[in-house]
Amino acid sequence: MSAVQGVGPQAQQQLAEQVEQIIDEARRQGASACEVAVSLEQGLTTSVRQGEVETVEFNRDQGFGITLYLGQRKGSASTSASGTEAIRETVAAALAIAQHASEDDCAGLADAALMARELPDLDLYHPWSIEPEQAIELALQCEAAAFAHDPRIRNADGSSLSSHQGCRVYGNSHGFIGGYTSSRHSLSCVMIAEQAGQMQRDYWYDVNRRAERLESPELIGRRAAERAVRRLGARSVPTCEVPVLFAAELAGGLFGHLLAAISGGNLYRRSSFLVDALGQTLFPEWMTIDERPRLPGGLASAAFDGDGLATYDKAFIEQGRLVSYVLGTYSGRKLGMPSTANAGGVHNLFVSHGTDDQAALLRQMGRGLLVTELMGQGVNLVTGDYSRGAAGFWVENGEIQFPVEEVTIAGNLRDMFRQIVAVGADLEWRGNVRSGSLLIERMTVAGS
Repeated sequence: MSAVQGVGPQAQQQLAEQVEQIIDEARRQGASACEVAVSLEQGLTTSVRQGEVETVEFNRDQGFGITLYLGQRKGSASTSASGTEAIRETVAAALAIAQHASEDDCAGLADAALMARELPDLDLYHPWSIEPEQAIELALQCEAAAFAHDPRIRNADGSSLSSHQGCRVYGNSHGFIGGYTSSRHSLSCVMIAEQAGQMQRDYWYDVNRRAERLESPELIGRRAAERAVRRLGARSVPTCEVPVLFAAELAGGLFGHLLAAISGGNLYRRSSFLVDALGQTLFPEWMTIDERPRLPGGLASAAFDGDGLATYDKAFIEQGRLVSYVLGTYSGRKLGMPSTANAGGVHNLFVSHGTDDQAALLRQMGRGLLVTELMGQGVNLVTGDYSRGAAGFWVENGEIQFPVEEVTIAGNLRDMFRQIVAVGADLEWRGNVRSGSLLIERMTVAGS
């Protein structure tokens, strides 16, 4: 097999042919079944700081993940080489592992009848023909706009522009082969403000499949500067129990904990606080949380999952009730349930929301904490206990009073989910979870 050059439809076709050859080689060596996932990525990243170029990096990576089955025994191996001899050796290595593995009644490919049959173009591939000099100039414009915005911006922690494109192909011995190409472009800026001996750091960024839809460098730089300056004068607050409003860019993390808790792997290992919770009311009755994996141009869109099953729209939370777990073929078998076509994760999660913006939610909150930054990993998925360092702004009478730092917010995820008061209309579009600012009725804020 020859090395694939470039990233695009031609590369996808070449990778699909290579996957077919690997499956044939696996059969030749005696595997009863085989699945192959291959990815090819390349991109440009540039970063600047204080008007100087810090890095210009070009990367190109390719990897083949090969999983073979001998009946109910499984073996996996991977390689970055695409030559015939390398593939033969990798298949042999996976086969040797399978020969020594224990039998697992749940191991094996998804049923052949469940393989995806229609793979629509989801409009994910929009490469950007940008030269390093242009990328550097855009990053410099971003930083310059931040410095020009406010004299209290005294330092920079880096502005970066990245442009990446990739191709993914999955195939198995049922005859299924599917693939797609994708692109992702981003521009970010991190600035440092200083006043009266205190320094504060903050950032802003944008990401999109299409480069022309990125926010302007000037806007990103100004937003980073505004956020850094706004934090000057931050202090702690006395320990209290108050409402907490998570900014939209942080709210998605809470729903990420939900997805982890209802994922098949954690459920069949019984390492989740939501074991056996299917059908229970976890959220207010007005709340729906659903997946839309085939959203055209979506940052997390995919037409098929990691097992080759067609993705489809589905709700996980409906009128507050947990109506579906997050299952792939293996975890579904372990739980005695069908796959939800989520092998490899969830694609484009949407959280129902109201019409109020963040300012309106602050007025509704009255007195409490607006959280704009979270630190640490204090989430216990087994018990649902939640405790993380936080920074943000103290709110009185529905208006921001002063910036806050060096506090910890704590609660339990079950309680936090039930006590969601409102979700704002200020949706975060830059990731896998579409949620607005999230108001929780009461949490412990531990401070001075």
